[in-house]
Amino acid sequence: MAQYFTYGEQEIAHLKARDKRLAEIIELIGPVRREVVPDLFEALIHAIVGQQIATRAQQTIWARMRAGLGAITPGVIRETSETGLQAFGLSFRKVGYMKAAAERVLSGEFDVEALRTLPDDALCAELARLPGVGVWTAEMLMTFSLQRPDVISYGDLAIQRGLRMLYRHRRVDRKLFDKYRRRYAPHATVASLYLWAVAGGAVPGLTDPAPKATSKVASRSAPRRTTIRKSASE
Repeated sequence: MAQYFTYGEQEIAHLKARDKRLAEIIELIGPVRREVVPDLFEALIHAIVGQQIATRAQQTIWARMRAGLGAITPGVIRETSETGLQAFGLSFRKVGYMKAAAERVLSGEFDVEALRTLPDDALCAELARLPGVGVWTAEMLMTFSLQRPDVISYGDLAIQRGLRMLYRHRRVDRKLFDKYRRRYAPHATVASLYLWAVAGGAVPGLTDPAPKATSKVASRSAPRRTTIRKSASE
């Protein structure tokens, strides 16, 4: 049975009080459901699949892997040939990252379950020991597996697109991003859910004011796994 990111009135009330524009969007969109992957190794593999590709492509590849492999475990990844993994639509490089992660988990060199107890910065540093795993991958793991409450990714193009669309910026640099991150804290992850929804087209007529080339790149990165439900008052 699918599981979804859990949040409630406390997070929503905080964000509405801190940001009038976001409050309007929350009211307009209503609750947002995003599926989570509780198993940390499976979530890591899922995040690697999603590196630098559109969400629809990630969904397609992931569905093939789930159907073809049954379970996404270190043992299954190790025992599946490189050619077999590539057949799902994975690049040679990503297969290498997955194989390396599986080997290190199975050898005991990397304790994936220990990530649950680490603070965010330490978790990012620990994951960075794995080949091909950087900050974005760690942030996706913290969001869509561990459900950490205060995660918003500067490196996620759809988050940047959502910020531009919501606040009418042509560009979001690090200084401007950090302003919003501080405003949303300590519930930035729920803000991220709404920014992804905005970037994915949840608000009809809301356009991206970025220069055309930037807008097209970000559009290809906008998540499509979001489920929007109308609020009870609508």
